[in-house]
Amino acid sequence: MESSRAAGRRARRSRRRPLLYTALAAVAVVGASAGGTVYVKAQAHSGGGAVSSATTPSGSPSSATTTQEAAVAKPVVDLDKQLATAMKSVSVTGDQKVSAAVLDLESDDSAVHGDGTFDTASIVKVDILAALLLQHQEAGTRLSAQEKAYATTMIENSDNTSASALWDAIGRASGLDAANAKLGLTGTEGGDGALWGLTQTTAADQLTLLQQVFGEDSELSEASRSYIQGLMGQIEADQRWGVSAAADGTGFALKNGWLPRSTTGLWDINSIGRVTVAGHAYLVAVLSNGNSTQAEGVSLVEAAAKAAVSVFTGETGSASASASADVTSAVIAR
Repeated sequence: MESSRAAGRRARRSRRRPLLYTALAAVAVVGASAGGTVYVKAQAHSGGGAVSSATTPSGSPSSATTTQEAAVAKPVVDLDKQLATAMKSVSVTGDQKVSAAVLDLESDDSAVHGDGTFDTASIVKVDILAALLLQHQEAGTRLSAQEKAYATTMIENSDNTSASALWDAIGRASGLDAANAKLGLTGTEGGDGALWGLTQTTAADQLTLLQQVFGEDSELSEASRSYIQGLMGQIEADQRWGVSAAADGTGFALKNGWLPRSTTGLWDINSIGRVTVAGHAYLVAVLSNGNSTQAEGVSLVEAAAKAAVSVFTGETGSASASASADVTSAVIAR
């Protein structure tokens, strides 16, 4: 799905959230050694400045120094940097570009690599459904039988006709943008006219969208979240590739997008969803463009998804077999 007016599209925004996390621990200050005093300096948990303690020389122990506890800051963990390091294992060739984001649902720690904007292709279908549900929530209404039918085929089968119908129902780009402002997406802009597949987004924004779908702190009601999750967990068999490669079995829910660009002859390949590894859930978003073939893009996205999850698991491999070999058809704007 492309427009000859693509060059005149609105300027896109991008966002990348800085992600630094600090944990604190308490340790007991022990007595002095024979060689001199022990000195501990740490940032107090309350933020009130450094806490220091010097023990008395050996032979004159102070009960205060043997029992005093001081808050000690653990080293700052730069998860973005760790993800950047993990992504070095992902082979990127030619015109390929890739961006990835991952979040640990238990700790809410997250990391993002790359802040460029990408065509959504069909991953926008999750956003379209979220916007539709949010509109119904605000109006106090429910999806009609026809809207439910469209939603099912749009997500489970990636049906484009259904997506176009719901794109119109939400008010196209203006409706999507208004919903995204409430959902917290700041780097996503709806495609021109009927071209929902050319909506522009970032990996960080897609991670935010996934948090709205799979997290509890969401603008979407529990019923709305469960509805989208259910559909993303029943994707048809030949579309179960992408971020699912990072799962250790069948514990995943996803939506993929693939789009050959007529202007370049290259492919946009994207995948977003939730994966489970050893009973632990992660949200993963991988966006790519400049792929010479669909299969090449799928391989890139799957490798990036594994690298992203490895930031938390420490493992770059996966027990889930890659579905790359099964992706042979060139389905436009799916």
